[in-house]
Amino acid sequence: MRGLPPSAVDIALTVVALAGQSAPFLFSQPAPGAPPWTVAQYLPVLGASLPLFWRRRAPVTCLVVVALSMGVYSLFDPVQPSQPIWYGSLIAMYTVAEKSPPRRRFGAVAFLFLGFLIQTGPVAASRGIVMWAGAYAVGRAAAMRQAYAVSLEIRAEQLERQRVLEAERAEERERARIARDMHDILAHAVSLMVVQAEAGPVVVRGDPDRAEKAFDAIASAGRDAMSQLRRMLGILKDSEASPDPQPTLARVPELVAVVSSTGPPTTLTVSGSPLPVHPDLDVAAYRIVQESLTNIVKHARATSAMVAIDWENDTLAITVTDDGLGSGRRHGATGQGEGNGLIGIRERAAAYGGSASFGRGVGGRGFRVSVRLPLAEAVRAG
Repeated sequence: MRGLPPSAVDIALTVVALAGQSAPFLFSQPAPGAPPWTVAQYLPVLGASLPLFWRRRAPVTCLVVVALSMGVYSLFDPVQPSQPIWYGSLIAMYTVAEKSPPRRRFGAVAFLFLGFLIQTGPVAASRGIVMWAGAYAVGRAAAMRQAYAVSLEIRAEQLERQRVLEAERAEERERARIARDMHDILAHAVSLMVVQAEAGPVVVRGDPDRAEKAFDAIASAGRDAMSQLRRMLGILKDSEASPDPQPTLARVPELVAVVSSTGPPTTLTVSGSPLPVHPDLDVAAYRIVQESLTNIVKHARATSAMVAIDWENDTLAITVTDDGLGSGRRHGATGQGEGNGLIGIRERAAAYGGSASFGRGVGGRGFRVSVRLPLAEAVRAG
């Protein structure tokens, strides 16, 4: 019923409770010689069912009305048809446990249990108390699950804001560094060019060879400055450029620890003997793990995750799994299929002759990212 509007869910629950609690009137007969069932006998059933439609707006009131209706129903014993289960009370108890604050929740539960004990006695009340306790426990579990999901969303938003802020700071540092370098390059080149240009007219007639060398020096300084400026502007256009060393597989344990401290508990397993790899492949492997874990924190609503790095003979295998929602859409996919995150992982793997696949985790739960990167070229490069 997750895809239905809340009002539709409440109507469905009300109908189910009403049908279940009306069944004894439909499928049982009064004792021989007793009068048929009356409307007055049936009215408490309506009181124990119809308030469920307003259970979200007033959960405690709903539970109290249902409990009072049950008490009125018991006044007609022993001529009433037996109610095996009061479904309305179980739904109302679940709602109180899920929606109400602690003080009102405990007060309503105490009222219900105390009234039931006084009315029926400890022995007869034991069965109902066990069922209500189960409904209460399920309601509290649902409330905690919702609170946990909200906390994960908040953490994901915080991580995203932190990532954006760090990226902006890194860009600012890089731009400042480039500005300093450009200042040094231009100041050095222009100073040389000015000195040589001022000396040129003095020696152009008396010492042509020296004048020619001055002009050569001006041209050389200009070419060197242009070359360095092109390099600087090329770095400036690269959105991924960073003055800090690029992260590699050696920093994956640190990444896993950060995710575990702010998101779902994450474990790391490494098998095989690590081999030397090309620096670019090392960075790409780290980025693949990072993107996979970021998707888990943002979309999966998982309770645990695992990163497995396997150094095979000629292949580096990376597997990232979680026990969350298990949908590509929840891991950064768009309505047309793979989203930017998964496409980025696939493109990084393909850039080094590798492959990436995505699907459900072990046992059909959660989501799995599997990447295989060939090491043959990397070993030769190392």
